[in-house]
Amino acid sequence: MSEPAVSIAPASDKIRCDACPVLCYIKNGNTGACDRYANIDGQLVRVDPHVLLDRTIKGGGDVISFLGRERDWDGRIIETANTFVTAIGAGTTYPDYKPAPFIVSSEVDGLDMVTVVTEGIFSYCGVKVKIDTDRHLGPETAAVRVNGEQVGHVTTAEYGSQMLALGGVRHLTGGSKKEGRTTCEVLLSLCNGKPVEMTVDSGVTVIVEAGKAPIINGTAEERMRVGCGSATIGMFARQWIDQIDEVVVVDDHITGVLSEHQAGKFLGVRDTGIKIKGHRSTPGRYFKVAEPGTGWGGTDLNDPLAILKPFDAKEAWQGLRLLMVSTTGEHSAYFELDDQLAPVEKEMPAGLRLSVERIKENCEPALSTVLFMGGAGGSLRAGVTENPVRLTKSVKDSLTRVTSGGAPTYVWPGGGITFMVDVTRLPANAFGYVPTPALVAPIEFTMRREDYRRLGGHMDHVRPLAEITASQGKKRMGLK
Repeated sequence: MSEPAVSIAPASDKIRCDACPVLCYIKNGNTGACDRYANIDGQLVRVDPHVLLDRTIKGGGDVISFLGRERDWDGRIIETANTFVTAIGAGTTYPDYKPAPFIVSSEVDGLDMVTVVTEGIFSYCGVKVKIDTDRHLGPETAAVRVNGEQVGHVTTAEYGSQMLALGGVRHLTGGSKKEGRTTCEVLLSLCNGKPVEMTVDSGVTVIVEAGKAPIINGTAEERMRVGCGSATIGMFARQWIDQIDEVVVVDDHITGVLSEHQAGKFLGVRDTGIKIKGHRSTPGRYFKVAEPGTGWGGTDLNDPLAILKPFDAKEAWQGLRLLMVSTTGEHSAYFELDDQLAPVEKEMPAGLRLSVERIKENCEPALSTVLFMGGAGGSLRAGVTENPVRLTKSVKDSLTRVTSGGAPTYVWPGGGITFMVDVTRLPANAFGYVPTPALVAPIEFTMRREDYRRLGGHMDHVRPLAEITASQGKKRMGLK
């Protein structure tokens, strides 16, 4: 990201952009530091087109881009029935006292609706990254770095996935300039669907791209686990009882043992004398059989036999058949006990190979999921109403719907309007940045016209959707 080109004594061919706090002076034919606004013959032009979505198309739909793109617009009046105005390309409310750039009225299913759109400048923002893998990425709270700069940390793992928390105001503005710029670049790339390579302290190198499989230490993940070791026993026990004597499903969290598990007991599996290292929880369920890692079932194991103690000679027998498998089916091995009751690896029977494939089949494809998370501040809300707290209450009362680039959002309970959105639900390149540094994200508030009036909305700025034309993508500025 380049430094903002700010001139104390601007030349006469420059105009000043007031779309963000940087306040660039832009020469004719150039763009500002954000690459989003340009000086075209003395006019401040939004470089990217404003985006409208077709309501009738699912999953984001085709986009109709206009504003500042007259050569692509044939002059026809906008079709209002199936059109949703997004904030992508709309512009900001900076310097904060201004109403939102577009406050549009339309009729939807017989109701008079108002949609208020603006591109919010989010210093308080970040992304939550869900990485579908059993592999250990690094210790909880370990720093996540890009080009040596910390941009976030590892947070608590979820079922079958590792989680990262990236960005946030402390990394954007609370550290060095390099840390802030790096964090902003990472957030922008992730939100716009680009891959980012990150390293985790005392952990792995991972490449994350929204909607794509994560790449960990150079290897692309294929699937997330079907369940923990105990759950895997429960799901597949009936398929094993006629062709195996014992099954151990190796898992960093809960390793399952068929003969001890309640599923095995109910199905009449006899005791095998197996002994497992680790902390025994309930019958057939073991914690901490090994350290976390990138091997079997998210452990550091390359040899699964390392978690076995000697079999109990009172219960085990020569020829006992043992299957060891991971929670994704990626690792599996078949053993039989010799005359010393030691497991010896053998070729896996066809029926067991089929059961391992069944485990794989039930594992969903591994994906990286990126959720943008931001807080809609007071200045942004002031672009909607002169009394911002009323907008907050309207959102909490479900009278106002919050979207981002037309995509559905989740609004957190509690104070303020803190929302999350899956970046893959937005049109391409929906996010921008300003070099303060901060991310620029689209946000829309949709409500009934009467509700907008009640919350003190800027009614004198409401415009029918049909009146919006391409020429309104430019803002005429006086030369300095």
